[in-house]
Amino acid sequence: MATRAGSAPSTYSPSTQKRKQTRLDLKDPDWVRSDGRLFHQCRPAFFRTGAVTAAAGSAYAELGDTKVIVSVFGPRESKKAMMYSDTGRLNCNVSYTTFATSVRGQGSDHKEFSSMLHKALEGAIILESFPKTTVDVFALVLETSGSDLPLIVSCASLALADAGIMIYDLVTAVSVSCHGSNLILDPLVEEESYQEGSLMITYMPSREEVTQLTITGEWSPTRIHEAMNLCLSACSNLGNVMRSCLKEAAAAASDDTNE
Repeated sequence: MATRAGSAPSTYSPSTQKRKQTRLDLKDPDWVRSDGRLFHQCRPAFFRTGAVTAAAGSAYAELGDTKVIVSVFGPRESKKAMMYSDTGRLNCNVSYTTFATSVRGQGSDHKEFSSMLHKALEGAIILESFPKTTVDVFALVLETSGSDLPLIVSCASLALADAGIMIYDLVTAVSVSCHGSNLILDPLVEEESYQEGSLMITYMPSREEVTQLTITGEWSPTRIHEAMNLCLSACSNLGNVMRSCLKEAAAAASDDTNE
């Protein structure tokens, strides 16, 4: 994966291109992906921090036509009455805009993704660094073209770093779809629609630790091992892109301070 040249636009406009809903024969070994990628190839990723000025930290991310923005607030005193705790509290919410999908007017909160985002991030955050306070993470999917949750996790991790929340490492995430003998890395929405199984890994590249492994469908041990290796390699590459984003943001902030 590589960053795209130029900066993200200051305003967002949903894509007007309509996606085809024709059934795909993804088990065909000669089948070609609609965007021209190889089976084991990810889409180029773009990240930018500081996208929401009112938040303690934020990030904007693109993976093809999948676009996500994440805002982080806190640490702040918890609104819920609770006994003193030596560790902080993490709240996560994932929602979709009404124009995120091809079917307009269906924007809503996604409770399953919110729970999975919490599980992916919780192991990377040093909760002891903000006792009896709460960090709130709000992820908003602006547009979806597949692999939504992996991009949400990666973008949220970057937003936490931008907010100055103490973390052990950035968390990157990549998924694989299984179609017969084919393993499809970073699947598009139509590829996810007809998958026989899926595997997603959330990973801390510098520590070489998995924070979450999610598998659906039936997999043989050999196929799981192959899919995990694909995801881990892609997660490491994605981590390099995310670290470069943070370095560029830090350098820009330093230049502004010196002026």
